[in-house]
Parts: sequence; structure tokens; C-alpha cells
Amino acid sequence: MASEEQISAIKGAKVLMVGAGGIGCELLKTLALSGFQDIHIIDMDTIEVSNLNRQFLFRQSHVGQSKAKVARDAVLRFRPNISITPYHANVKESRFNVDFYKEFDVVLNGLDNLDARRHVNRLCLAADVPLVESGTTGFLGQVTVHLKGKTECYECQAKPAPKTYPVCTITSTPSKFVHCIVWAKDLLFAKLFGDKNLENDLNVRSSDATNLSEHSEDVFECRKGEDIEQYGRRIYDHVFGHNIEVALSNEETWKNRNKPWPIYSKDVFPDKLTKENGKTEKGSTTEDVSAMASLGLKNPQDVWSLAENSRVFYESLRLFFSKRQKEIGNLTFDKDDQLAVEFVTAAANIRASSFGIPLHSLFEAKGIAGNIVHAVATTNAIIAGLIVIEAIKVLKKDSNNYRMTYCLEHPSKKLLLMPVEPYEPNKSCYVCSETPLSLEVNTHHSKLRDFVEKIVKAKLGMNFPVIMSGASIIYEVGEDLEEDMVAIYAANLEKALSELPSPVISGTVLTVEDLQQEFSCLINIKHREEFDEEKEPDGMLLSGRVEAPVDKNSNKPIGNGESTSSALSTEEIQEGERDVEIQETSESAENVTGKKRKLSEVSKGSIPDHSGLPDESSRNQNQLEKLDVDDEDDELIISNDWESLTKKKRDDTIQFSA
Repeated sequence: MASEEQISAIKGAKVLMVGAGGIGCELLKTLALSGFQDIHIIDMDTIEVSNLNRQFLFRQSHVGQSKAKVARDAVLRFRPNISITPYHANVKESRFNVDFYKEFDVVLNGLDNLDARRHVNRLCLAADVPLVESGTTGFLGQVTVHLKGKTECYECQAKPAPKTYPVCTITSTPSKFVHCIVWAKDLLFAKLFGDKNLENDLNVRSSDATNLSEHSEDVFECRKGEDIEQYGRRIYDHVFGHNIEVALSNEETWKNRNKPWPIYSKDVFPDKLTKENGKTEKGSTTEDVSAMASLGLKNPQDVWSLAENSRVFYESLRLFFSKRQKEIGNLTFDKDDQLAVEFVTAAANIRASSFGIPLHSLFEAKGIAGNIVHAVATTNAIIAGLIVIEAIKVLKKDSNNYRMTYCLEHPSKKLLLMPVEPYEPNKSCYVCSETPLSLEVNTHHSKLRDFVEKIVKAKLGMNFPVIMSGASIIYEVGEDLEEDMVAIYAANLEKALSELPSPVISGTVLTVEDLQQEFSCLINIKHREEFDEEKEPDGMLLSGRVEAPVDKNSNKPIGNGESTSSALSTEEIQEGERDVEIQETSESAENVTGKKRKLSEVSKGSIPDHSGLPDESSRNQNQLEKLDVDDEDDELIISNDWESLTKKKRDDTIQFSA
């Protein structure tokens, strides 16, 4: 039973929820049933079909509508006497400023991306409002509490940068299935069905010297008098046959690699392509058009043979050109577009076959291409409950009992929920401790635009930056700027740093602010002539931030993930609460700290190393590979003595992100 103090704190609280997705639906329901009377929700997303399996406040009829508004309406049906205010908007809009945040007693995050999390963290710091952060991925989850000056802020610990793959690896030397997926999705699909004017790293020129006309034309353009079968065969032969032979001609590349083998349509197709198992009805909707259905392939978890992948490749290509011709030229890959997923799966598998990479099912390929780790509704419900528990502690100002709690897939110390005392603020954090940063850059070659895009926005997460050198403003973004100033700042963007009106050279100290976030930092500039293009592709090196530690043996960042949700990642898939979507990022996932303020190493990829914990926790190391481990022999306990448990094992903190 709740005490009078708790009831009073709950009823008098004004709460801001950010995110109305997987965690958000569960959280709004739990807040309403716990007695909260004044709840505000911000979410910019609309409901998608793929949300319906776990975001229980939504129904099929709600697809396309605002998540925040539909969630409000659903909860008011069983709690009609409370106030729920929805905002169908981006949390980074200027109206959600520091004054807006000061209206609330606590902020509860259920976000799915690092950028928005950092933004909310900074506004909560500026407004001095407590933040409860959360995240889930599959069976794993976490809830953390952040109070200005008392606990670490969200950015006190490093978040690994998104994983990127060199173009040469994708186009010439793939070694993993994810490389083939990226090639099929971002290069081949985009070239065939996307904007023809966009640059594409796919080799689209034929180098066949015997045919000068092919040498000078885009082989992806359908030729006059060419039917869809001829076009399909030609595309197939070019990307899976000709281009592989061209790659093989560079013998140096394959000295220490296994050589791929060219695949041509004549080797896998019959002389005359025929459709199997009927035709797609004329006038079918996008959702109805399916190469699998057309070919009689029913189980998306089957791994297709090379011949089957080739048939799906051709059939999906045929269906795009015969049933969705009007969309060609404007398409981008969508994980909810069945035909697009079929095409990408088939193309990736054919390329994988050529390079000796194991083939994957459509179900697996969709998860990789759409950056999906399939969510578990129960985990979201558990995490939502923990958020409310911590929120009540915050409202009661019960700081001695704040806990960061980690939800595990397998028991550790006979516990599935691992509570830990919050960390103190990191003195090296440039966000909450205002530690100066250093930037090595070639001030003669690098432009102000490079600094703004690669450092200020990408690395520091600022949205409306003001950059000052001494008392001079060299760049500013704002809605109320006069036209002449906008023109001056735009011109500055194209100038080298040393050529600016207030030259930025070695020894210059720049002040960079974001007025919306009420956040600023100092950056000491150091001139450097040369950079390693592979290791330092930005041509700049920022130091002084809390960097993600790197496993020297694998070059993988370790730490507490890119974000508490969208940031938890594996090498090929990553999950966020929203629709468990995120971009391809580093291979770290849940992470472990062995000592206070220090992160221990992650053993393998995204598998947590739970070092120092008892034997039963060792099963967590295989959680992404063996989801069917039998835990019947584990005796689970629910302890009332959280104080002794959490203080005793303060140094066995589990740090992972979802």
C-alpha cells in the first residue's frame, strides 16, 4: 500500500513523458494506474503496423495517427478523470525550451535515439529537473536516474559512435552478411528504384571494351525494345557476374582473401523465365504485391537456395516495374515494404553466395536491413514499472534510495533485476562538469562548415549553435537573425578556419553554445598538418570528451552503448523502443563495470562479460546466441533488503544499453 506521503507526491506531480512507443505505452498506463493526475507526452511519430504487436494502446484503425494523441485517448477511456496533454511534435522544437521543462517535477524518457536523449539531458540539467532514463532490447533493459550535481548525467559515460563501413568493403570485399545487406539496400536498391540524380558508389559503368556503347551508358537504364526478362537478366549478369570479374582482375586484393566467384543468370535461370504459382492480381496494393506469394514461398524463416534467391530477385524486380512503375525513381528502402525486403534479401544472399558468406532467411535479413532487434512487451512493462518506482522516489526526494536497475535475461546472483546505486557526476564530463575540449585540425584546409557539421552537430549534439572566437561571433543559427547576418554566417561556412574574420589558428579558444539547450563548452584549437584518412576520416580529432573505451583486440568500442535504447547494438542489429529501429552501430551491447567509475571490457561483440559475478550469470554471456537456455534449476528470489544488496556489490555494476 502506498503511504500518504507517496499518494500526496503522486497526485501533486506534473510529469513529462518523452516517447509514446514500446516503453511509452506501458509507462503511460502505469502512471495512470498509479494515481498520477497531470501527465504530458511528447512524441513526433505516427503509428505503424509493426508497432501493434507490443504497443498495446494502439489498434489497426489507428495506423497513421499520432502516437501521443491516440495513447492519451486510450488511457482516458479507463482513467477519465486525469489530465493527459499530448504533443505530436519533435522534442527538439524551440517551444520545448528550458522554461517549458521547469514546469515539471520529473521527466521520464522512453526515446529511441542518442540525439534526442542528449538534448533532453541538457535541458533537464539547465532546468534543474530530475530525469529518469530508460531503454530495452529484447529481454534486456535498464532504468537510470539523473539529478544535476548529485548523480552522473546521461552523457557522463561514453556512447559508442554509429558503426560505418568503408565503401571499398561494401563494394569490393564484403566479409559479413551485413556488408551484403548494406550493398543491396543502400546501393543496388537505391540505384534501381531510387532517385537517379543521387550519387551512388555502385559501379554502374560497363568496362567491357568490346562494347563501346555499353562503356558509355548507364547499364541500369532500360534499353529501347528490351522486355523485363531481358532487363532483369542483364542487371543480374552485371552486378553478380561482370562486376565480380572486374574485382577479380585486381590480383593484389585477393592475395590474403578468399576469391569470390562470378554468378551469371544462365547458371541459375532456365532458358525462358516463367512465373510459378499464378500471377499477382491487377490493382493490388503495395502490401499485396509479393514475390514470395507469387512464387509460392511461404515461410519467411526458410533460408532460400541460390536458385530460389535468384527467382525472388527477378520476380521482385518484375513486380516493381509492372505493378509499381509510378513509384520508381522516388523509392527508399522501408522495412515495412514487403517487396523491398524481398528484393534486398535476395540480392544480399546472391552476393553473399558469391563471396562465400552464409545465407540468411528473409526474417533475419529484414532484421538487419531494418536495424531491428525484436522487442519483448514484457520487458517494456517491467522497465515502465521501474521508471515509475524511481519517479516516486524522486518526487519524495528520497535520494538515498535512488537506484539504477538492470533487467537481465538470465539470473545473476539469483536475480533478474540488478539494482545499483547511481554514480556521482563524472568530473571529466564536458556537459555537466564543463571540462574544456581540445580539437586538432588543419586550420588552413578545414572549413568552418566542416567544424560545424562534424564536430558541433555530430559530436557535440548541438542544434542551434553559436560559435565565438573571443568576443566575435563567427557563426550563429537562429530564427530571429537579420538577413545580412545570415548571409555573413553562410559565407563564413565556406572559409577555412584561418581565413575567418576572426582567424581560428593554433591556440585559439572557441566558445560554442546552444541557446536552446542552455549549454556551452570551450574548445582549444591545435593546428595539425596531416591526418590518417582511414583512422581519422573527419580530418579532425576531438579530445577531452568522455570517449568510448576500445577493445584493443577488436577495435570495438565498449561502454554503456550509444543510447539506452536505440543505442544498444550488436554488429548487425540494434534496437530502440520505438520500433526497435536504429542504424548500424558498434558491436557493443550490454556492458559491465567492474569498478566504480570504470568500465570493464566486453568479452565478445555484444555479449556482456559479467566478470566478478557468480556462475549463474555466465549464461548471460550467450544470451544473444542461446535464447533457449534452461533456467529451471535457478531459484529466483525477490529481496526486501535492496540496500545491502546494492551497496555490497557496488563494484559489480552491469552497464548495458538498449
